[in-house]
Amino acid sequence: MFEYNWQVRRDWLDWCKTVNEEELMKRRTGGIGFILPTLYHIVAVEYGWICGGIQERAVDIPPFGEVASLRQLTEFSASCHAELAPFVHDWNDSMDDRIMIDITDEGERVPHTYGEVMRHLIAHEIHHAGQLSVWSRELGKEPVTANLIGRGLFEMRV
Repeated sequence: MFEYNWQVRRDWLDWCKTVNEEELMKRRTGGIGFILPTLYHIVAVEYGWICGGIQERAVDIPPFGEVASLRQLTEFSASCHAELAPFVHDWNDSMDDRIMIDITDEGERVPHTYGEVMRHLIAHEIHHAGQLSVWSRELGKEPVTANLIGRGLFEMRV
């Protein structure tokens, strides 16, 4: 499902090339309220949870203002993907029940299983892709397809 989300994210970034920058940064109803910052949020959350949370590495997530153009955001997404894809590809069932500790903004320590976090990230991106689809329709444009079928993600066993 991460591969699916990564494909859809690349499709949305390509879709953004068909929209002027003013529309990408125009205030909208619902969600985060803007197209480009929503895509940034998807990337930053995934990277932060996997690299910073589960892997307990120091991460440097630039503020949106430092990657606020479509080109910069596309590069940020690609670099985050390159860094965390090996972890995702090496995932195995034995990792599902391992525990990470999330430190909330209030300083509270909250345990989560790796499996719960990974599944949250899958749902998180799909949720925001739905919001992008609504905004796309409001612009009179066809949204990126959410269809899982036909993306070449699964081997057919005959």
